[in-house]
Amino acid sequence: MRGDRVEIVVDAGDTTRTYEVVATRAGRRVDVTHGRGIVEVTEVTRGGTPVRTARFMSSRVLALVEHPAPRGAQPDEKPRVSAA
Repeated sequence: MRGDRVEIVVDAGDTTRTYEVVATRAGRRVDVTHGRGIVEVTEVTRGGTPVRTARFMSSRVLALVEHPAPRGAQPDEKPRVSAA
């Protein structure tokens, strides 16, 4: 979904570096996978085609923060009212 965003903080020796992968168009999403010592963050189209991929050594990743896109009210949902 457009607006999905993942921030990755990586140890770069004497400093840290922050990378960001963002779903740039409507219908795209950001997927995170990890295995065999690699963390992979990929922007994917609706059909599953990868658009861009960032790979990091998992031993160097200090933080990985997923920021989902804000979800608006769906047409068939009733507005939520909190009882105070």
